[in-house]
Amino acid sequence: MEVIRLPEVQPTRARSVAVGTFDGVHLGHREVIAGSDSVLTFEPHPVSIVAPQHTPKLLTTLERKAELVAELGVGELIVIPFDADFARLSAREFVDDVLVGALGAGRVAVGENFRFGHKAQGDPSLLAADERFRTVVHPLLEVDGEVVSSSHIRGLVLAGDVAEANRLLGADFELSGTVASGDRRGRELGFPTANIVPEETRACPGHGVYACIARGEAFGERVAAVSIGVRPTFVTGRGELIEAYLLDFDGDLYGSELRLRFLARLRGERRFEDPDALVEQMHRDVQRTREIAAGAA
Repeated sequence: MEVIRLPEVQPTRARSVAVGTFDGVHLGHREVIAGSDSVLTFEPHPVSIVAPQHTPKLLTTLERKAELVAELGVGELIVIPFDADFARLSAREFVDDVLVGALGAGRVAVGENFRFGHKAQGDPSLLAADERFRTVVHPLLEVDGEVVSSSHIRGLVLAGDVAEANRLLGADFELSGTVASGDRRGRELGFPTANIVPEETRACPGHGVYACIARGEAFGERVAAVSIGVRPTFVTGRGELIEAYLLDFDGDLYGSELRLRFLARLRGERRFEDPDALVEQMHRDVQRTREIAAGAA
């Protein structure tokens, strides 16, 4: 799939465009995107510009969003560099200059709660009234009586309920980062870990232990037992850390990129009486991780 920044787009054809922020590319987003050959999105998240104090912790990076959109069979992801100047664009200017002028849209698909233009004055009815393209407005998707939304899924992730978040996303929640050095406490206990410092801008599962699939250039894919938290059994003085124990792998991963795909939460973070009790629990965590990963294969 091709990823194109808005200034580089050419209106060479009548595009079928799905428009939205699409953080997470969840089940509701997928209904909006279905049948489109192009997806138009915004980077950074518009809220970070118009109301930065309310900026959400994102479920997906732009790179991950592109991967998920490509998996849906879409040919191109068009990215609007969202800044203060673009935020001042009126709803009519957005339609005239972007949808029609830049993209040559023949079909535009949005969710019913989509708003656009300066002070969010544009809505689906404004799009539907424009005869230059066909507008498809998708109602909000409900699962088990609750609307599927990025904000709801963020709450599930932050609460550690990654299994339910995955169900609503339609794909497993992922985190990635560069492996950093830690206290080497895991190696002393017989469970060497690859550590990632959580990004402030990203949604991160709540403190606890998780069954994951890890990916990296040095090892391909490995099952991993992942701990997120502040290591209460030891007084380290460190902040929150993501510690991944890769099963059946021993190697130096410092400075490399690590991707973690979350399958299930095993338990909450606990303080143990001594390191031996922690090691016993870690053996149980690893065994349970193997079982969950085998069932997900």
